[in-house]
Amino acid sequence: MNSEVLILYSRKGCCLCQTLEKKLSKISLENLHPSIVLSIVDIDSKKVSLDIQMKYTNDVPVMVLDSTRLLKMIELPRVSPRLKEDMLLSWLQKNLNILYKTS
Repeated sequence: MNSEVLILYSRKGCCLCQTLEKKLSKISLENLHPSIVLSIVDIDSKKVSLDIQMKYTNDVPVMVLDSTRLLKMIELPRVSPRLKEDMLLSWLQKNLNILYKTS
């Protein structure tokens, strides 16, 4: 079964982005239901479409779920930078529960 992909739009030199990257890297995203895989994308990369850059450039860090189950990309709410890893994992699971129950 395919994992869902959590895209983190981030920027080099952004302390909020770096903090969230570290926290997401430390938690077991595969233990979520459904399991998710982290993809960190530099918003300033030439690989990022102009539409995405314009949409998120002033908002990074931004988490977007690329859902194969729901066949769409869903922007997750902003997360508090103060959340510890265990609370971040719970926050992600809560948001996944909401998305997959309402769809």
